[in-house]
Amino acid sequence: MKELSELFFADDVKYSKNHEWARLEGGTVTVGISDYAQDQLGDIVFVEVPQVGERFEQGAEFGTLESVKAVSEIFMPVGGQITAVNKELEDEPELVNQEPFKAGWIVKLKPDDPAQMDQLMDKNAYIEMLKGK
Repeated sequence: MKELSELFFADDVKYSKNHEWARLEGGTVTVGISDYAQDQLGDIVFVEVPQVGERFEQGAEFGTLESVKAVSEIFMPVGGQITAVNKELEDEPELVNQEPFKAGWIVKLKPDDPAQMDQLMDKNAYIEMLKGK
């Protein structure tokens, strides 16, 4: 596992305490997991995603990531309706490891309340949480 200084933390996303990230663009929120989370999980071999059209409350489990080490739940950083899932992950789950903030995104959703983004952490707050402060 890498040191925090070796990991990438995107500036244009907000982070949840469960290590998901959320990027609001227009009226859509894209969700993935942080570089820290993928590093902790190790090589991801399978990604379980919901169906387009499903609705989830903020904090609800919406899928799982299976790595060579464990199966880990992924949680919704903001509530809303799924508008897209990353189909590339069916054949290339390793994209979550390789490009967690770009090609490794997991779902897109129409948020019920975009103000829920304000409850998430910015990059600096997330790094401080990881440091245990």
